[in-house]
Amino acid sequence: MTSQRDRIQMPAGEARRFLEEGRHLQVASIGPSGAPHLVAMWYVVDDQGRVLFTTYGRSQKVQNVRRDPRVTLLVEAGEAYNEQRGVMVEGRAEVLSEPAFTAQVMRQVGAKYGSGSGASREAQSEIIPPAAHKRAVVRVTPERMRSWDHRRL
Repeated sequence: MTSQRDRIQMPAGEARRFLEEGRHLQVASIGPSGAPHLVAMWYVVDDQGRVLFTTYGRSQKVQNVRRDPRVTLLVEAGEAYNEQRGVMVEGRAEVLSEPAFTAQVMRQVGAKYGSGSGASREAQSEIIPPAAHKRAVVRVTPERMRSWDHRRL
């Protein structure tokens, strides 16, 4: 007999696509008091399935990850109960502060969300915007992924 949990779980490839195509990433890190610190971020997924986003290098989430790299990520969609879908990722985060890499991720996020400039990709790749020197990349390596799609019920 198949459990309801088994019936609503997305196949691995579908869960990966849902994560890649999602719009808002909920990022939960562990705050200084031990309470969850939850924020919404724009993000991309790299070829290895790691989740990347940029943030200010002095942000609370960067401080949290440096102290304790455990994070939980959530992408979800749907209004009514029978439309709810989501992917939750538990993983380890690392902070990468190299401005050229930060600029690269900023461009990837801009392309995904339609906020890139009109410059050609080649021209953009040579430019390191001033913001990249104040920002960092948080890269999350998934350790466990859970998914659900209530449309399967």
